[in-house]
Amino acid sequence: MAPSQAPGPETPGATVAGGLKLAVNKIVTFIFTVFISSVIVFFSRWLVPGDPISFLLRGRSPNPEAIAEVTAIYGLDKSPLEQYWQWITGVLQGDFGRSLQYRQDVSDVILDRLPVTLGLVVMSGAMIAVLGLTAGICASLLRGTWADRAIIASMSGLAAIPSFVGSILLIAIFAVQLGMFPSFGSGTGFWDMTYHLILPSLALALAFIAVVGRVTRSAMMEQFAREHVEVARSRGITPVAVVIRHVLRNALGPILTVSGLLVAGLLVSSAIVEQAFGLAGLGSLLVSSVDRLDFPVVQAIVLIVVTAFVAINTLVDLLGPVIDPRLKGGEGAR
Repeated sequence: MAPSQAPGPETPGATVAGGLKLAVNKIVTFIFTVFISSVIVFFSRWLVPGDPISFLLRGRSPNPEAIAEVTAIYGLDKSPLEQYWQWITGVLQGDFGRSLQYRQDVSDVILDRLPVTLGLVVMSGAMIAVLGLTAGICASLLRGTWADRAIIASMSGLAAIPSFVGSILLIAIFAVQLGMFPSFGSGTGFWDMTYHLILPSLALALAFIAVVGRVTRSAMMEQFAREHVEVARSRGITPVAVVIRHVLRNALGPILTVSGLLVAGLLVSSAIVEQAFGLAGLGSLLVSSVDRLDFPVVQAIVLIVVTAFVAINTLVDLLGPVIDPRLKGGEGAR
């Protein structure tokens, strides 16, 4: 029996083809996941107690003419499948229907609230990336020292603080006692809104900073124990280059994966923070819409959140092989 030959290095063409195949698979999975999510989001309306017609006609006598008019306007006279088809084709064109509560297009209602939530999530994400990575990197470089133990203890404490508790503490300290930041509203204009969102963004980011910090420390500690790091040190490479090129770069895979998963947590937790700080964002809009059975708004916000979550995780999956080419072949770090 002839000895098996070791596979030779992949050609550039094979590498490009493999990358394209991976991208196509991820995109197809993304589309399928969003489609299934849209079906669940739309038909879950029938599982919720309450009737949109009763909500629309409250305070008015439910005479047959009024019921027929409302039923026709909102397409409630069609079968569930026809309603879904009408809804999803409208969504693909940017039309999410008409709000039962505000009596205007859902797209307009959401666009009025989107800048606040988007600013909140972006600022929180920046804080998580900077503070979480910094804490994790410092802890791994100072491993075994009192500073390492202090950072770990601090991150454990932050991870145990719920968003609403963090919001109350930050308001009490920085808004009430010190008067450094406003405690209510989102401000007007870019810079004023940025100033108003600093405290809410920090309240939203606290627990996630701890998660990213702990994952960063664990991933870097794992890389420090690998053979390739010892080889790099033995070749006389500077400690900074070793940390950046051989440790941090190889540790970015799990860090990115966890960061992508945290997006859903940011979007969900934003509702609590927005309520605490009186922000008119998508989170507070979702809470009020659920309370008032405004199904079109609830469906639109949930679908947007799910799509954003799946899209970001798909992007993370696509960036993984770019950061660490060994992932293209499913290889682990050596």
